[in-house]
Amino acid sequence: MSDTPPETPDFDAMTRDIAEVPAVEVIVTVAVNLMSAAAVKLGLTEEGEKHKDLDEARKLVHALAGLLDASATEISSFHAAPLRDGLKSLQLAFREASSVPDQPGQGPGEKYTGPVFG
Repeated sequence: MSDTPPETPDFDAMTRDIAEVPAVEVIVTVAVNLMSAAAVKLGLTEEGEKHKDLDEARKLVHALAGLLDASATEISSFHAAPLRDGLKSLQLAFREASSVPDQPGQGPGEKYTGPVFG
């Protein structure tokens, strides 16, 4: 058994690192992470059904839509356009994966994007 205390993160270094990252990069990184997590929960990865959870996917897609809606004026269309395309793809995948699809305008994130049709 070791008497050495576990390593603790260097919070000062982490703060300095994040302070150097532009806000747009943070927003895009968070959006990409939400997209990736939603894709996993929609069963769109190699392992497919193993991680599929539509309730969790709904939350992630909704959060992504809210983030993109709130940040639309803060990030350029260069960044926003591919994120919006990815969001729409996830919304359509959700609709296809649902055994009882939501009414138009009631799907995840459609509060922010409006109805999504395939």
